[in-house]
Amino acid sequence: MKIFVTGGSGFVGSALIHRLVAEGHEVLALARSDSSGRRVRGAGADPVPGDLADLREADPRTRPWLARLREVDAVVHVAAHMKFWGPDSLFEQANHVPTVALHAASVAAGVRRFVLVSAASVSTGSQRLPVVDELTPEGKANIAYSRVKLDTERALLKARGGKTELVVLRPPFIWGRGMATLDELTEVAEAGRFSWIDNGKHTVDFVHVENLVGSILLALTRGRHGGVYYITDGTPMPIRNFLTPLLATRGVDLSRSRSVPMAIAAPMAAMMDRTARLLRRKTAPPLTNWLVSWTGRDRAYDITAARTELGYSPDVTLEKGLAEMKS
Repeated sequence: MKIFVTGGSGFVGSALIHRLVAEGHEVLALARSDSSGRRVRGAGADPVPGDLADLREADPRTRPWLARLREVDAVVHVAAHMKFWGPDSLFEQANHVPTVALHAASVAAGVRRFVLVSAASVSTGSQRLPVVDELTPEGKANIAYSRVKLDTERALLKARGGKTELVVLRPPFIWGRGMATLDELTEVAEAGRFSWIDNGKHTVDFVHVENLVGSILLALTRGRHGGVYYITDGTPMPIRNFLTPLLATRGVDLSRSRSVPMAIAAPMAAMMDRTARLLRRKTAPPLTNWLVSWTGRDRAYDITAARTELGYSPDVTLEKGLAEMKS
């Protein structure tokens, strides 16, 4: 297959390109800078100079790179502005508008399949449900990034038409060698600013980058048109049991980290969030609604649909992934 990839110079995108090329696919990768172009070329893709920001224009069809869509069998949209704090308008312009426009352009170009890498956090509005599947009503997420991601999913599912099949993948926290999030967590922990909520007892779900990449490859040819699938490692566990060995790969010891009760953390995060928004702060407050939602509530995702409809079977275990990060 010939596949167009966005976000190819990032953590997930670069891993995806390597796997696609290894399996004999031809890859075109959008590159918004010379450095991005060098990275995607190094991974084995043909760089396509362009920027998703182009699609925020009044008539994005004038962008010459969109013509390359007529060459491909599938589009995999990985790129996203991923921050867990900020105004809805930021994510609307950075994520929603370009994604809707790219999907529309793919349909117009006759692309056979469009795979959207969304986020499991779209379901954070379902606050009291510890296990979530694709039939769970999403509710209204308390995080702008997730609210806009869900709006984008709905827009694409509503607009699906023509010959372009749409498949949506919802990964939770993505981990593995090269993850930028680990740099941020390490910095927070080393500065003494890391805290557990309720001693880290709450269940979280996560997915290794290679497991996610495997699901994307499956979604290129399998899955229902309009199908939505949660993608995880299939091993939910208390967040302490996940983050402790993860940070240990950087030599960080979390055993003495303090703990804050959820009853205090939740209202504190809400207050800090409101204050930061009222003051129009450009940086996230010390405690955010996303952090509380992720670490302070039990949440696991049922991957039965991905297993049965995509043939998904996560290969990289926590032990295997951690060993790779230590090597």
